[in-house]
Amino acid sequence: RAEIEAQIDFSDEGDVGALPDSFAADVAALQHEIGEVLATRSQGRILRSGFRVVLAGPPNAGKSSLLNALSRSDAAIVSDEPGTTRDLKEVPLDVRGQLIILVDSAGLRQTSSKAEAIGVERARQAMLGADLVLWLRAPDVAAERTMSSPADGALPPVLVIGTKGDLDAVAGADLVVSAATGAGIAALLDRLYEASGAASVRPAELLVSHERDREALLAAVGSLSRVGGQLQSSELAAEDLRQASFALERLLGRMDAESVLDRLFSAFCILSFSFS
Repeated sequence: RAEIEAQIDFSDEGDVGALPDSFAADVAALQHEIGEVLATRSQGRILRSGFRVVLAGPPNAGKSSLLNALSRSDAAIVSDEPGTTRDLKEVPLDVRGQLIILVDSAGLRQTSSKAEAIGVERARQAMLGADLVLWLRAPDVAAERTMSSPADGALPPVLVIGTKGDLDAVAGADLVVSAATGAGIAALLDRLYEASGAASVRPAELLVSHERDREALLAAVGSLSRVGGQLQSSELAAEDLRQASFALERLLGRMDAESVLDRLFSAFCILSFSFS
């Protein structure tokens, strides 16, 4: 901003020449760097709010039992009666420092019970809002024809889990576990940690986790993207740089005009006067 505003306000000064040859490239590099930070939005949200994992499948597939095994608690009621789970049950887990939120849900099936039907619909909506769906299949439960994903959206990534591995094998499963014996539970926790992306985050990496931060960065990128095409008009380019600065103020604290003037006066031989 100081470089280009010098062209506007102090063009008659002897040491104010043309913009540096690297000016447009520097603006483009800044735009690219902010874009890379914006790409961390999803990972930042997961680190701040948790990685949501919905346990889904037909009734009696072992969702509540698996929830209890993963959390090492009796958080969910376990029963042989189909339709026992009718509401969402959330249990937070700390897996190597990453917050993982397990969500137990109602078994997906056609039902004449109004209460159970509400639970089934809530389960479908929870699947849409998940970061990962664990679709459970059990050897003693008839295989479902479809996951019956809601028509108004697509499912997130799905991991097929064969449950009740102590009874029999489950064909087509990505991983087989047994809540009764504990087999496969540790391996499943490892898969959840890997799926969260926590292992790939560098300690010093800047992550965007709030929507207001994302909006500010998008505004800055939008302003910077226009600068390169308007360098023939210093006033327009300067205004876009000002708008980019104003957007970043919401992230970094207020950056007032004095900061720009200090940079301008330090870079050019321009006299400043104060009047009392």
